[in-house]
Amino acid sequence: MGLPVAIPNLETSRLILRPFELSDAADVQRLAGDYAIAEMTAHIPHPYPEGAAAEWISTHRKDFDTCSGVALAITLKETGELLGAIGLMDIQKEHQAEVGYWIGKPFCGNGYCTEAARAVIDFAFTTLGLIRVHAHHMSKNPASGRVLLKAGMMHEGSRRKHMFRWGKLEDIEMYGILKTEFLSV
Repeated sequence: MGLPVAIPNLETSRLILRPFELSDAADVQRLAGDYAIAEMTAHIPHPYPEGAAAEWISTHRKDFDTCSGVALAITLKETGELLGAIGLMDIQKEHQAEVGYWIGKPFCGNGYCTEAARAVIDFAFTTLGLIRVHAHHMSKNPASGRVLLKAGMMHEGSRRKHMFRWGKLEDIEMYGILKTEFLSV
């Protein structure tokens, strides 16, 4: 099974996960560029350079068309407000993908990431036909681990001094879930 023709819109009880639009760039820069968010991710720069959000958004179609990834804006269903991003990366057809996400600081602690993660995991298994989804976070970010556990993933281990970020080696925690586990819940 490959990716659908169009980047999907996924709906949950409170959220719509939709393709990013260039008009989202200012909100992405503002939210993801917050030091508290950027420092907990592997790739978000700080300070966030002018034009980087639009450049990032412009890569999404190619990633989707080559079946290597899908990035979705996390938005509130009621207002359309952009809260963050979630996606699948390194998609290996009929096998696995990595889920990654960030949520803007003003929206943390409301369960939005867990809700979005469940929807993306469901998409990976039911639409893409994958058999495994995995994720990781820096050990210094236990809130991300709680999101992954609530989304149904299991902690699979730790890697010490695995990631080099901003001149410092970071430990990471690894999580995963199999299709059979997700569908049995």
